[in-house]
Amino acid sequence: MVFHMKTTLNIDDTVMAQLKREAARQRRTMSELVETALRLLFRSEKKSRRLPRLPTFRSGGTMVDIADRNALYQAMEGR
Repeated sequence: MVFHMKTTLNIDDTVMAQLKREAARQRRTMSELVETALRLLFRSEKKSRRLPRLPTFRSGGTMVDIADRNALYQAMEGR
């Protein structure tokens, strides 16, 4: 079951006139057009969010070959 919420919006007269004309042209309701436009807006916002770049640094190279277990343990113990 789908629920719809009635809402009141204040829309500029010129935008409302365009909406009415476009709804008539497409043989759709004004509500359908507004809902479609909002869905497209929210979808494009979701896609345009980019992840921030992760910080990078120069570590000066490796301290130990992690494949060498003894060297790894020595480095971890601070020897």
